[in-house]
Amino acid sequence: MENQQQTDEKFMRQALSEARKAFDQQEVPVGAVVVSEGRVIGRGHNLVETLADPTAHAEMQALTAAASTLGGKYLQQCTLYVTVEPCIMCAGAIGWAQVGRVVWGADDPKKGYRCYSDQVFHPKTTVARGVLREECEELMGAFFASLRQ
Repeated sequence: MENQQQTDEKFMRQALSEARKAFDQQEVPVGAVVVSEGRVIGRGHNLVETLADPTAHAEMQALTAAASTLGGKYLQQCTLYVTVEPCIMCAGAIGWAQVGRVVWGADDPKKGYRCYSDQVFHPKTTVARGVLREECEELMGAFFASLRQ
């Protein structure tokens, strides 16, 4: 039986897989998956450039897919795994969806929601951060290094 850390790492690897898809499309490499009862019910990666849509963040894609899968807007029993700390826009959507648990890899000290408020999520939402942090940071670093070449 897997423990919580093993479960978190397993699903964060799936979020990293989504982030690599974004990287390959010259998008900022952020990936996300929504998990319910041990299975992925929504996934997404940044599509901001592809869709010319500033709201097409990985979390938004994954939340929309999960709500569609479940047939409802509330995701209290779900965990969102995302490679980078959500921005304030995504954190607001996570709050409105009442996601039960949010897990991210890399902190975002410049644009992460915590720059603005710690009180964005639903009061019952729990948070875990730093899962596969190094891998998440390396992917972001490689992307931004490639832009400077």
